[in-house]
Amino acid sequence: MKSFEELGLQENLLEAIRELGFEYPMPIQEEVIPFLLEGDDDLVALAQTGTGKTAAFGLPLLQKLDLDDMRPQALILCPTRELCLQIADDLNDYGRKMPGLHILPVYGGTSIRNQIQNLKNGVHVLVATPGRLLDLMERGVIKLSNVRNVVMDEADEMLNMGFLEDIDTILAAVPEERNILLFSATMPSEIEKISRKYMRDPREIVIGRKNESTASVRHIYYLVKASDKYQTLKRIVDYYPRIYGIIFCRTKAETQEISDRLIHDGYNVDALHGDLSQVQRDYVMQRFRIHNIQLLVATDVAARGLDVEDLTHVINYTLPDETEVYTHRSGRTGRAGKTGISIAIIGKKEQHRIKAIEKIINKTFEAGKIPTGKEICSKQIFSLMDRIEKVDVNEDEIADILPSVFHKLEWLDKEDLIKRIVSMEFNRIIDYYQENEDFEADTISPSKHEKFNVTAEEGFSKIFITLGKMDGTTPKSLIGIINNVLDKKVDLGRIDIFTRYTLFDVKSEEADRLIEEMSTLKVRGRAVRVALATEDQMNRGTKERERKKGDKGRRKRR
Repeated sequence: MKSFEELGLQENLLEAIRELGFEYPMPIQEEVIPFLLEGDDDLVALAQTGTGKTAAFGLPLLQKLDLDDMRPQALILCPTRELCLQIADDLNDYGRKMPGLHILPVYGGTSIRNQIQNLKNGVHVLVATPGRLLDLMERGVIKLSNVRNVVMDEADEMLNMGFLEDIDTILAAVPEERNILLFSATMPSEIEKISRKYMRDPREIVIGRKNESTASVRHIYYLVKASDKYQTLKRIVDYYPRIYGIIFCRTKAETQEISDRLIHDGYNVDALHGDLSQVQRDYVMQRFRIHNIQLLVATDVAARGLDVEDLTHVINYTLPDETEVYTHRSGRTGRAGKTGISIAIIGKKEQHRIKAIEKIINKTFEAGKIPTGKEICSKQIFSLMDRIEKVDVNEDEIADILPSVFHKLEWLDKEDLIKRIVSMEFNRIIDYYQENEDFEADTISPSKHEKFNVTAEEGFSKIFITLGKMDGTTPKSLIGIINNVLDKKVDLGRIDIFTRYTLFDVKSEEADRLIEEMSTLKVRGRAVRVALATEDQMNRGTKERERKKGDKGRRKRR
């Protein structure tokens, strides 16, 4: 293992990272830092979140700066305000021994006037979300003509959030003689397109395998009835008394509902979704980071850029629509050499999704066994005993009140006292599991001829639209079309794209409004029909999926 000194970093950076407690470079840092210091070639680096990417690109960028030139020399693009602030804070830590260094984060949701004033004072490194950067460029207050290094961090997330056109505009304003460093956790086709369009023969560095999940994460699924889904979540949370994690849901409505139910049931939980104001989101995330909240229930959009250390669990209450998003979710735990657990609570209709995810992450899911009430109570009680054993007793602070406490409890013997402590702490859990019967999870069938079913999920209506694969339709493009037509976002569920048409789920109360507002929709000049899906259309979709799977199986056998 090399040291940071051997990677070629200058002394002021080495001194700073020593003070931060860095001892040896992480694998991506060992690969990327010398490459960036030695030349100006383009780079595509694939690694999971939490593997040390910021230091990998940040330290070489800082070393290459001319501190006498107060024009932006490096531009770092990232998808969210939270990640923007985090990167800027990290770079300031790394550059603490560089007098006069100016790093400026610019992002939406806050005063643009202050950011404009800071730009006028001069900046060496600009860390920006695409939307706010474009706003500043259009106002003429920022020029990128002196930028020599462009970093796109979490590039796959930026594309998922629809920033491709913004990135096109930004890169067009950067000199041709610049190098692009693209960092991503996954390698979808859109990333490859960016690489071909903007980069010159980039070096590719992969830590692990492409799209692969981190090796320190266990993947577990619980296959349960829809009616048992919430109870399964409760049992999982109760079985891990020291759990500190994120529960992912697909929609804002589901996120708020699950959060409210958990709070009602006595759990230390809060919700994070797009309906919260930026001030509310910042408050929730700060409480979560300092462990004032044990569990965060979140949508993927709200949780992007949320970088929290020591997460023990990620729980997928609903699987994401896009398989690659699972990699981002699970990569939030098991970081910095620690272990983590990624859990998926699924229904019968989602069995095939687990197999698809396994191929992407190159890992096999374990079939989870739902803990019994007795097992949960035992785990909780021993966790309490462990905390009592390890509590730090400050006798000086409590010396004055101890005689009164001893006098108050002297009629109790040791056994009675322990019983009362346990009962006081766990009556709620013990009573609950005495009243609720245990149940078991199922296992995924090994059958290769799994049946597809495209009927609508509970609470959703199935919509038919005459756009399919032959039109180049993708989940992202369909969502973009819907968002462009409607004046208000709607909650979408499952999306099934077939050759000539697409079926997708929308909350039942939104279905009529969506159909009405899309009644005059035209795509590339062609009128598009949108209606409630008929049983015949759903059956045709099921048969097309089964036929294609059969064709694929026959080709493999040949």
